[in-house]
Amino acid sequence: MAQQEKPAGNTSEGQSDLPKQIGTSKRVSDHLANERTFLAWIRTGLATITFGFVVERFGLVLRELGLKGNASIIPVHLSSFFGISLTVLGVILMIVALVNFLHIRRAIDAEQFHPPAVFAIVLTVLASLIGILLAIYLFLTA
Repeated sequence: MAQQEKPAGNTSEGQSDLPKQIGTSKRVSDHLANERTFLAWIRTGLATITFGFVVERFGLVLRELGLKGNASIIPVHLSSFFGISLTVLGVILMIVALVNFLHIRRAIDAEQFHPPAVFAIVLTVLASLIGILLAIYLFLTA
């Protein structure tokens, strides 16, 4: 009775055996999770930039319609300030996300990963501050 051979490249668990010379990290799932998190931050940064662009263009539309000097307390051109602030925040977010991604990547490879909270805290404070200022602006120009 001939013994059946396993297909080449498969282990008993159904995972493929990679040749040792490829140099694949032992922490592939950790690296992939890090990359997914990075891409989520990039999407958030792009959404923030887009929102900033919309806010700034909305102020331009109001100026073009001649709604500049109504009875509002704050001039409409402040929407440019908020739009530009949101756009800059989005760019900063993407740059910090890249630095954070690279730092975590090195920490995973060195098996010294400790999740940093500074990035999330600073981002939350900045976004909240811009959100509060935008809400005040919208309230005063309504």
